[in-house]
Amino acid sequence: MAVDDAPGQPRRQGAAGAAAAHKDRARALAKLGRYDAAIAHFEAALAIDPADAATENSLGNALGRLGRHAEAAERYRKAFALRPNFAEALNNLGNALAALNRHDDAIAQYRKALTVAPALVEINNNLGSSLEAVDRTEEAILCYDKVLAAHPENAAAHHLRAYALRTLGRLEESRAAFERAVALAPGRTDFYPGLAESKRFAAGDPHLLAMERLARDIGAHPPEAQIELHFALAKAYEDLDRHETAFGHLLQGNALQRQRVAYDEPATLELFRRIAAVFSPELMRKQQGHGDPSTVPIFIIGMPRSGTTLVEQVLASHPKVRAAGEIAAFNRGAGDFWGPGAAPARFPEEVAFAAPQQLRQLAVDYLGSLIAKAPRAERITDKTLPNFQFAGLIHLALPNARIVHLRRDPVDTCFSAFSKLFPNAQPHTNDLAELGRYYRGYDALMTHWRSVLPDGVMLEMHYEEVVGDIAAQARRLVAFCGLDWDESCLAFHQTQRPVRTASAVQVRQPIYRSAVGRSLPYREMLDPLRQGLGIE
Repeated sequence: MAVDDAPGQPRRQGAAGAAAAHKDRARALAKLGRYDAAIAHFEAALAIDPADAATENSLGNALGRLGRHAEAAERYRKAFALRPNFAEALNNLGNALAALNRHDDAIAQYRKALTVAPALVEINNNLGSSLEAVDRTEEAILCYDKVLAAHPENAAAHHLRAYALRTLGRLEESRAAFERAVALAPGRTDFYPGLAESKRFAAGDPHLLAMERLARDIGAHPPEAQIELHFALAKAYEDLDRHETAFGHLLQGNALQRQRVAYDEPATLELFRRIAAVFSPELMRKQQGHGDPSTVPIFIIGMPRSGTTLVEQVLASHPKVRAAGEIAAFNRGAGDFWGPGAAPARFPEEVAFAAPQQLRQLAVDYLGSLIAKAPRAERITDKTLPNFQFAGLIHLALPNARIVHLRRDPVDTCFSAFSKLFPNAQPHTNDLAELGRYYRGYDALMTHWRSVLPDGVMLEMHYEEVVGDIAAQARRLVAFCGLDWDESCLAFHQTQRPVRTASAVQVRQPIYRSAVGRSLPYREMLDPLRQGLGIE
């Protein structure tokens, strides 16, 4: 959570008075959510008084609310330079770095802020969030416990602790922590989605009644709060088989979320077509044999909500396998493929001209990131789903890596994605027609990979078959990965490891088949999705 400055000081005459007027106006605009206009007034105040650390901090907060986190970070750095004891600015700098996925740097800033203001509660909460992001969940829980030892009524710490406990599979403790957070702050709409995912609702549930009370005046909440409430209510009403009501909330929540995310559909679908055009059989033959021979990586790819977390959990239960989760290391490596100073957007066309040493270096850099997660493991899974775009490049760089592709009924897959408020934006999932067209683009690219990848490189698994006969499918999976069978793979729900995906609760349960046909109760409401998918 960002920490802002104190309210403006009494107005003064001349330049000081003009600066104060701009700051007052900026704060009023920020409260109304008009951050672009607020930024202009903060900048005008700083043009008059460039040594105002508090205004630099407030400007950073406004930039952050618009997602301009790199610019916000620079403002926080300036604020701290102007006022070396400004712990709030250091905390906010940590937040900006965390938003840029630079969590190790964020952790350093939070720790520095704690040396300045060890009693500032938000710093420990934020530190815990970044520690979780780098797989240091136990340390994160210690941060929340530290806050709660001094401030047992701190609802935010209970809420963050609930997510951390869920990651570790401590589900009963997690639900209790979610409930405690809501009890302490029943008006915080952002506390309800986690609680909703942790339980099954029954008629008259007091938490549902609380959400319904909040929803009576939903327009009074900012857009992000409305989104959270809509998704939580949709989960509750689905539990009660009130499908039309649930779907109405999904439509409203997704429509609001779609307004907040950037998604260039034509460019995305064109990228899929370009990838297929570039990775021809001729290119695959020309560029083969230049990568690293490591057998460590197992890439798990597919659409969100297609069963990938379940398959990763089965593999992670094998004593010779460790799960790295969604690490995005190959994606980053592909972006850096051409080295410093390279022009952007050269993937996929420039792969045709890649030198052998470039492919090897891509593999070496990726393996360094992956193996650091589990140095002693014989196999390590990477469940970064968008890696389906890189399947051809993965094979050229890492010819002995294994690729596991999960498929699920297209309508079930897409509807399940539409029903989730993902912690990291999945911008193609917030509009049913766009989601259907995205799936078609993904499916066409996967058809292409089947035609150009050599036999034995990619295993395709169907979710419905996995849950229908887990023993046979688990044996097939383990054999494909070059491992001897181990019975622990069938006790996957007992495996203790951090799980951060939207399926974190489901993979702690024995196999179940109730998600097959998930979309059927909504069939009459899904025409835009079926049209996007090209299904009559």
